[in-house]
This record gives sequence, structure tokens and C-alpha cells, in this order.
Amino acid sequence: MAVHTETAELLMEEVFRFGRALRVAVSTGDDRTELPAALVGVLGTLATHGECRQSELANVMCTSQSVLSRQLAELVDAGHVVRTPDPDDGRATRVRVSDAGLACLDRIKEHRVARLSRMLGDWDEDQANAALDSIRRLTTTFTDEAQARHSGQRVLSHN
Repeated sequence: MAVHTETAELLMEEVFRFGRALRVAVSTGDDRTELPAALVGVLGTLATHGECRQSELANVMCTSQSVLSRQLAELVDAGHVVRTPDPDDGRATRVRVSDAGLACLDRIKEHRVARLSRMLGDWDEDQANAALDSIRRLTTTFTDEAQARHSGQRVLSHN
């Protein structure tokens, strides 16, 4: 059975509210070594995806080449990303997270996990797992839809 329009509207509002609250909750404000959120996102996605061409990373992230190019340039300048020539195409380069970038991600993750653990101090494991299941399902639904739109296809249904 399909979700009612009113429920979809409420869910949409709550997802946006959650996104804003999450950005505030995980940002430290006092950690001068932390990267801006957008760069953390690029670095984290690249670390998960692995070495690739910039165009491939742009597709994975559903972002434009020009925006990603500027972000990667900042990460390269900071020593968090390494560019190497693409062995299959001398005009292209590949990007990967450097050891310094991985260490930076580890520090950021450690800090965020500690902060979230404190914030969830009055939750039990069942509540946390139920939230995790819901967030994973939403993420899968949103990601599938975004990638389909980016590739020009339409997603018909999600389970």
C-alpha cells in the first residue's frame, strides 16, 4: 500500500529537519583540524569507493564535475587526496585518499562517534537499531532514486 501524501509531506519535513540537526550535532566548532562538511563527504565517499577517475566519483556522488573538481583540488592541496595518471588514458587522472586523508577521516569519525554516543545516552540498543534500520532504508531509497535520475532512468518501486 502506498504512503499517503500527508505522511510523505511530514516525512519530507522531518528528513530535512533531521539533516539540519545532524549537521549541527556532528560538527564540532572547536576542532580546528576538521574539514568543512562538504570536503569530509567527498573524502569519505572516495575512501569507501576507492581509487577512481574524477568522473566516476562525480557519478557516485551525484554531483557536477566542476563542483567536485574544486573540492578535490582543496583536498589535494591539504594532502588528503593524491592524483595519479590514469594508465588507460594519458589525459586523465585517478584520485585516491592519502594516508593523511585516512588519518583525518579516522579522527573525525572517532570524534563524531563519541559525540553521538553521549547524545544517545538514554537510548537502548533496540531503539538505536530500529533507527539504524529506518535510516538505512531511507538512504537506499533516496540513493536509488538519485542515481536513477542522474542516469536518466526512473525508479518504479522500492521494497
